[in-house]
Amino acid sequence: MTHSARLAKSCLAGWEIYIVTDSPSPGDWPEHSFDRVSSVPTLAERTAALTLLGYEAVDGAKWEWHELDDDETGPVRFLGVLDVRRIPSGDDR
Repeated sequence: MTHSARLAKSCLAGWEIYIVTDSPSPGDWPEHSFDRVSSVPTLAERTAALTLLGYEAVDGAKWEWHELDDDETGPVRFLGVLDVRRIPSGDDR
């Protein structure tokens, strides 16, 4: 089963990565904060964060960037999206 990893810059905590799961409550989604507001986390940092959360990129998946604009005059925010799956445990291999 695949899920969507999202990389976003929150208003309060800075950059964070979270996994959109089947849970209807975003509060239940696994997440990791990078504890900084400047500089986008590197690919290596994002990969390490996903591993900490127990996920890995789906074969061939690449980060895609989406522009989020609330209106034509407001600031633009970017959202990184990557297809991921749970890292198989020893029993799943």
